[in-house]
Parts: sequence; C-alpha cells; structure tokens
Amino acid sequence: MTAPEILALTLRAEAGDRPVRAIEALAALVVNRARQAAVDAAALARFAPGGAMGETWPALLARACRAPFLFGCWMPRHPRRAALLEAIRAEDGDLAICRRVAARAAAGVLPDPTEGATHWHAAEVLPGWALGQVPSAEIGGLVFYRLG
Repeated sequence: MTAPEILALTLRAEAGDRPVRAIEALAALVVNRARQAAVDAAALARFAPGGAMGETWPALLARACRAPFLFGCWMPRHPRRAALLEAIRAEDGDLAICRRVAARAAAGVLPDPTEGATHWHAAEVLPGWALGQVPSAEIGGLVFYRLG
C-alpha cells in the first residue's frame, strides 16, 4: 500500500464524515509530524517509530499515520478500526475526497491551516493531555494543537 493510500485511509477513518476543510487540516497535521520526524531524532521516535533519519518522505508520511496510539483507526481494538476496515472495503465519495487530499499532502502542496499542529482531538471530547493547552486551530469539529 502506498503512503498516499495509507494517508487517505487514515483520513477517511478519522475524519471522513467531517467537512473537507477538517480532512485537509488532519492531513496537514500528518505532514507536520512527518516533517518533524525527518529532521529530529526525538520526533522520529515519537511520530514515525521504526524509521531512520534520512528516510524518504513517503515512508515517513506512512509511518506518521501508522505510529502506535497516534491514530486510533490503526489500533486493532480501537472503535475507529471498524471505520478503517470499512474504508478499505468501500469505494465511496468520502474516500475519493480523502484520496485527493492525501495526494496533495504527499506532493507537499497542501496548505497548513493548523499553524504547525502535531496533536488533535474531536471537539466533542477533551482528552487529559489537552487540559490547559491553547489550540492553534479549530476546524470542522476538530481541535488542533502545536505542542513542544
């Protein structure tokens, strides 16, 4: 599976039912994680574990999607895993949108409306790590943070 396809499936499972702007923002977050992983060993270990410094851009993008605990859809027992499996089986309009967004992100031409965010959550939940943090953006029901 190619890196843009892994990104598209991640976007579909995590935000496919949200507005296109939210899907684009989530794709930008993945790009931000991969870019940080490309230049910083600590970020590599956190956002693209198993990768190596100097690894190719597509590989880092795929690793940023599949890193443990960063996107629930890739965890076997997570509730969003069903959405990922459904996205793999279905060829729907939402997946087509996510593929177009993923292609732009992989090509490096997707603008970043999150101001460099590396963390996110749905607006309807407030995870413990977000308490006291100031969001960098709120887009389409998703809240984004640029954490150090």
